[in-house]
Amino acid sequence: MARQRGSAKTGAAKKKDVGGPPAPFKRPPEVLQPLVDTLDEKHVYLTHIDSQPADFKRKIFVVPVLMNVGIAALFVYRTYYILPYYLAIFASVLGYPNETTMVVDEMDWREIGFEVGTRTFSFMLDFLLFMFLWAWPVEFSLAQDHGNPVAWRWSVGFRDREVVVRRSRKWDQTKGDVVNDAGSKSLFMSRVGAATAPMLVNEKTGYLLMNADWDLDWAAMVDATTMVDKKMAAIEAFKTVILVFHEEYGWLCVDTKAGESAEEDEKRRQVFAFRDALAAVGKEDLFYRWIEVVQFESSQPGGFDPEKQEQVAQQIRDMFEKQGINFDEFWKESVG
Repeated sequence: MARQRGSAKTGAAKKKDVGGPPAPFKRPPEVLQPLVDTLDEKHVYLTHIDSQPADFKRKIFVVPVLMNVGIAALFVYRTYYILPYYLAIFASVLGYPNETTMVVDEMDWREIGFEVGTRTFSFMLDFLLFMFLWAWPVEFSLAQDHGNPVAWRWSVGFRDREVVVRRSRKWDQTKGDVVNDAGSKSLFMSRVGAATAPMLVNEKTGYLLMNADWDLDWAAMVDATTMVDKKMAAIEAFKTVILVFHEEYGWLCVDTKAGESAEEDEKRRQVFAFRDALAAVGKEDLFYRWIEVVQFESSQPGGFDPEKQEQVAQQIRDMFEKQGINFDEFWKESVG
């Protein structure tokens, strides 16, 4: 695991080595150091264990494979179809007359307008295809910076238990001092808390966890799996790990068990009981929509204050009401 993607800042990270970081932050486990050494300090990373069946993961992965194969086939066909036309235009520009040469003196304005419009449309179509669609199959199979899905699956295969590593997107550029600044810390904890919620990571396979805030780090997942295969770390070492780099302390992880209580365990039990009750009446999709609404709203700028929570609660009640379910009564009946 010689690949290095993070820039060294060990000097700055030694300033407050004595005493260690404040709770809930702590030093990453030593066993994860080979992986941490490869990470980019600009990003926040989340790891967890994906326990969805291997066959289900295989079916999910087939969808982007077919989509990207289709896009690649479209480009091959489009190139085969249009390249001779563009070469003929290019030859005409160089002074070699052919069927694409426009003799303006022999054409009326309607013919000129039609030909110019046709060529403009063709140029614009191919430009848009190249700029916006061609990048998909390239990123899917050939991307190097953070690996790519094809390299990941080729290396890891499909397993019943897999290590998933997510990398923060552009929001990490404005996360601030998540250790010393209370406001930045609150927003950070809210965002990573929503992304690591047990209902989310237990119910969705890793490939479906990509969104506006988080992307999958394919290379890091290959590295983590390699560590497990080589007995450098047990797979349980990657269970719900949150990694963030701080200028004063270096790499830190968040102690997700800090402050956990019997009350929190009871809340988790209630949520799963609510999910099972919805599934029993054929409305399990409402549960996931509920989770998505809460996750989205809690990650918005400005925090998730009581007023915002009340607005979201009413939004959820209305969503359930449209499906013929009174949220408050159903919660009471299913949870108690």
